[in-house]
Amino acid sequence: MRRNQIGGACGVIALLGCSCICVAQNTAEANATTKQQTQQEAKREPDANAKQMNAKQTTREVIDETGRHVFVPAEVHRIVALAPNLAEIVYALGAQDRLVGVSNYSDSPPEAKSKPRVGMPMNPNLEAIVAAHPDIVLVTTEGNRRETADELARLGIAVYATNPHSVESMLESIEHIGGVIGATAQADSVVENLQRRLNALQSKLANVPVTRVFFVVGESPLISLGEHTFIADALRYAGAQSVVHAKQDWPQISLEEVVRLNPDYLVFASSGFGGEDSTAKQLAELRSEAGWRELAAVHQGRVVVVSDEIDLPAPGLIDAIEKLARQLHPNVFEGAAQHASLRQAPVSVPVRAHLQDAVSQDSCREAFACAR
Repeated sequence: MRRNQIGGACGVIALLGCSCICVAQNTAEANATTKQQTQQEAKREPDANAKQMNAKQTTREVIDETGRHVFVPAEVHRIVALAPNLAEIVYALGAQDRLVGVSNYSDSPPEAKSKPRVGMPMNPNLEAIVAAHPDIVLVTTEGNRRETADELARLGIAVYATNPHSVESMLESIEHIGGVIGATAQADSVVENLQRRLNALQSKLANVPVTRVFFVVGESPLISLGEHTFIADALRYAGAQSVVHAKQDWPQISLEEVVRLNPDYLVFASSGFGGEDSTAKQLAELRSEAGWRELAAVHQGRVVVVSDEIDLPAPGLIDAIEKLARQLHPNVFEGAAQHASLRQAPVSVPVRAHLQDAVSQDSCREAFACAR
């Protein structure tokens, strides 16, 4: 009996001994595994930090014209422009090969019409934009909705917003876009050329009386422009001023009031009135209508149909301003034109039309409402 007890005790001791050995072995293995995991984690941590550092190095933070902080890829290879003026600027900067998407009505220069369309500026196709895999999407404050920019940002796409409200700020926007997409030198060159042309125009018109104009945005109802619109600023560079002094951007006005104001010239936007070549037709129609035919400007044929570029914050705006100045102040430019004709054949000023296809009155007003 005792032997069995002793034997049993020894068996228990032996069993315990085995358990101790097993525990010790398991502990050693666990420690080894933990050490190995620690070493692997330590090895992975620098890798993660390196990736984070690389990510920071491949993007840069910029502040757009609305004050938003935007992280833009260090190198921009793919661009979507969500307004016609933005597409025109990208072309002017020589970056058209990187333009992978444009909004509807982007037709300046004409080559822009061949670029993939991503929808209307106010309601673009987000799926089409994402499918284009852009490094950056360019938007404008009044041509696009803030909701569009926010949604694209939530999808991880860099969105840079411009906010030009004058001719000078349009030039600044070109500089900013050039910096964002990596075309600084090209932007400097474009802006320098445009500014030189504006300075030459201002110098030529410095001592010329300002021409009083009535700018017609829409006819039914009759809509003009306010003092603080983009077009009003463009008119000033052409040596003109609107006879309508309104705080509203697009005031509705009666024809009787226009007759009372008696403007020197009537200026129509081409998209709603048959294009720039429709001046003669427009004048004939006005002379046949009661009210309009009472205006001295109509009697004397002082009616101008101007390119829609006059309302587009893009390089073509300067073309439109120059042409309008020549039409409003023919005496100032006649001498220069005659002098130039002695040296070379006359060269017409290139003016690119915006919205070449005829649009309805309502669409015309909507397009203007999306601008300054």
